[in-house]
Amino acid sequence: MIKKEMTTILGSGLSGIGAIKLAIKKNIPIYLSDHSIISNDTKEFLLKNNIKFEEDGHNWDIISNSKEIVISPGISAKMVIKHIPSFNKKNIVSEIEFASRFTNSFIIGITGSNGKTTTSFLIHDILKKAGFNVGIAGNMGRSFSESVADNLYDYYVLELSSFQLDDIVNFNPNISVILNISKDHLDRYDYSLANYISSKFRIAKNQNSENKLIINGKCKNSMNFLKRFKIKSEIIIINHRNIKNEKSNMIFQSYDKIKSKINNNKLIMDINNLSIQGNHNIQNSMAAICVAQLLNISNESIKESLTSFKNIQHRLEHFLTIQKVKYINDSKATNVNAVYYALESLNAPIIWIIGGIDKGNDYSDLIPLVKNKVKAIICLGKDNSKPIEFFSNYCDLIVSTNNMKDAVKSAYGFAKQDDTVLLSPACASFDLFKNFEDRGDKFKEEVRKL
Repeated sequence: MIKKEMTTILGSGLSGIGAIKLAIKKNIPIYLSDHSIISNDTKEFLLKNNIKFEEDGHNWDIISNSKEIVISPGISAKMVIKHIPSFNKKNIVSEIEFASRFTNSFIIGITGSNGKTTTSFLIHDILKKAGFNVGIAGNMGRSFSESVADNLYDYYVLELSSFQLDDIVNFNPNISVILNISKDHLDRYDYSLANYISSKFRIAKNQNSENKLIINGKCKNSMNFLKRFKIKSEIIIINHRNIKNEKSNMIFQSYDKIKSKINNNKLIMDINNLSIQGNHNIQNSMAAICVAQLLNISNESIKESLTSFKNIQHRLEHFLTIQKVKYINDSKATNVNAVYYALESLNAPIIWIIGGIDKGNDYSDLIPLVKNKVKAIICLGKDNSKPIEFFSNYCDLIVSTNNMKDAVKSAYGFAKQDDTVLLSPACASFDLFKNFEDRGDKFKEEVRKL
């Protein structure tokens, strides 16, 4: 039996272990529960720190004695409440909420269906090069809790998924960014796009008039939400020039230029000079410019970062050219919208590798791009029936594979000079790989063997 003052942490992944490390530092008594088997390294860490734990299932009678439950992003609060009806959402918080209690750092939170990681790293790069004491954490590999436990940063750039935002209570970024919202993870939201949109907008839930919310004016879902709900923070809409007065903050694209006026500081940037190309990356760069200017970073410093920034791994990562054929790793593209951006940004002809665990994808928006740009489709997954059935009407060359070696071998066979081989799966990776990073690494490994 655990004591009433104890906090239970559900899940022993990156978020859960980060929360444990922070709790240890703050002398908070904790109990760890995981529905899976806990790794030996983690068990060693838990035993060394005298942390009580259970694995291979949750004992809800024990957990119900907790003061509070901190859940990992993969765990739904609804599931917890189903087992412990006496609990409500105030008793169940995300690791992001938990970590935020122990830092006074200035927080820049970035969410959206696509582009979160790229934009987060871009903003972090701009701030760091400008001399800011800044950390980066959240949904990209290092938990907020672990970083707060180990560091004293004045500023944080946080990539935030909808799952992490679902269970915030008081968490409040000083600057919030919503890049775009398209259908994704609907199985978690009762297959309701409206529920998913509301989840994303929780990033502004606790904001006040002193905070900023940056929205992409080209995102219809975001703009429609703004019409129906009152937001307390100051809103800056990218690509929206209906300003109230000459002092209004604004940023927009005019032909091949990004033009902004934030905090009365004007900036003009040629989009051809951006180190990361494609229409989606113009939007990501505009969000980064907006944040940087709100923090009064000089135009020279902003431009230097935007022209020298190197994109992250697994996101439109052009890592090799063989016999004048480009190989691009876009393994992080786990939904249709991300693939749309990838196909849109590349020139034809493309050999496209797609597949994995389908999350209820609607591929209709990809039809024009497939017709005009895609030369061959290689399906990579345990079950390729859906993409084969859908795209066989729009592409003559389509094959099914169930391992990376065969997928790359097929791509190599189809590719001619000036073609591009693109791994952009539109699906989750867990049928054949540990995660999207593993999928991308395996792709690069097999391509290098060529």
